[in-house]
Amino acid sequence: MAARWIELVTGPLEDKKRWRRYQARKDQLPSSYRTAIDAVERYLLHAGAVVRGDVLVGMLEDLADLVEQSAADGTPIRDVVGDDPVEFADTFLANYSAGQWVDKERKRLSDAIDRAAGEEAGTREPEDRA
Repeated sequence: MAARWIELVTGPLEDKKRWRRYQARKDQLPSSYRTAIDAVERYLLHAGAVVRGDVLVGMLEDLADLVEQSAADGTPIRDVVGDDPVEFADTFLANYSAGQWVDKERKRLSDAIDRAAGEEAGTREPEDRA
């Protein structure tokens, strides 16, 4: 009972456990890869506006998978992110748009326009053509 109440206030406890595991994975990376993942993570958290915890943690776990594999293979960071790290991060983020707050606003806008178009079509007086 208490766990459900806590989760209502703070979010799912499993997401928090996943977050801690992700942080532990980052701590195991070589320093240059850790610096890179920290920078990309910061950008994703600020620019991404992902509000669903499960989507956010999943995105970061996928980032950790990519960086861990690159470190294991000895792939240089620049080969992973390319010449434009912002483009890399934006492209990476585009795969996780379902969790962004803007989705709610996009739906709200579309619904409002649909209602307006329906009201407009239903209240129009036929033009008098004589």
